[in-house]
Amino acid sequence: MLTIRKTAIAATVAALGLSLAACGSNGSSTDGAAAASTSSVCPSGTLNFGVEPYENARQLIPAYQALAQGLGQKLGCKVNLEISDTYTAEILAMQNGKLDLGEFGPLGFVFANQQTGATALASFADSTGKVSSYTAGIWVPKSSPIKTVADLKGHTLALGETGSTSGDAEPREALVKAGVSKQVDAQYAGGHPQALEALVNGKVDAAEINSQTVASATAAHQFDASQYREIWTSQPILNDPVAAGPNMTPAVAHQVQQALLSLPGSTVKKIGVYLDFTPPKSGALVAVTKQQYQPLFDLAKTLGLTTKDL
Repeated sequence: MLTIRKTAIAATVAALGLSLAACGSNGSSTDGAAAASTSSVCPSGTLNFGVEPYENARQLIPAYQALAQGLGQKLGCKVNLEISDTYTAEILAMQNGKLDLGEFGPLGFVFANQQTGATALASFADSTGKVSSYTAGIWVPKSSPIKTVADLKGHTLALGETGSTSGDAEPREALVKAGVSKQVDAQYAGGHPQALEALVNGKVDAAEINSQTVASATAAHQFDASQYREIWTSQPILNDPVAAGPNMTPAVAHQVQQALLSLPGSTVKKIGVYLDFTPPKSGALVAVTKQQYQPLFDLAKTLGLTTKDL
């Protein structure tokens, strides 16, 4: 077991009238152009779409508006965009029938599948039309004597948030494999940006910073990679799957999947800034299955993770 000190748990949902509501609620929504009041996908005219809180909600909401609107246009539904406040909250909302569709982190999908029966439909495509991916990483200052994961023994390490694939499970497994899991003071910073900030401000000796965060922070001039060194990098991790909830029949889930696969790249361009992918002009998302995320199911089993670890 790691020695873990929880310093903060971030991700506050912006007060924009986005409340978890059952299909057909009066919560905030994104309307498709001339969206029908009813459809075979959502008879009451509304589809609730949840997104994990991997960034601040104020940033995620505008990034996902185009996707929600485009999906609404394809389906003839109003799409309620719900930014969850925690990884667990999104899973529970789907389990309780308050979300019809959800984008989960790869590890979050493992638990959503196990706990709710969520079905993977699609994920974000890269410029070649294949499923985009990213990597977890552990970074230290360029002047640090820490060269390997084993060298982290006796040092502080900022992790992202409990339940995060790249910000928690992957680096924790790296510590276990290096035999130093009990000798590292691992601290949950509250998210990927917060972990990066802790390193930049000298509050920790090392930090988990995934490739997505490196890309977005570099673009925002908040991180200069030349002043730091990545001592460990994970194997590529498939990007977040969009999954159907248990209240969707297979026929409806197929309709939603086809709508997602037909969306143009412009609908996810802003999302690509945060998830580090450049979408093709057409086919912004590609079909994915549970089997493609099997490495994360295996990782959860290896580390003995459950939803209590989210």
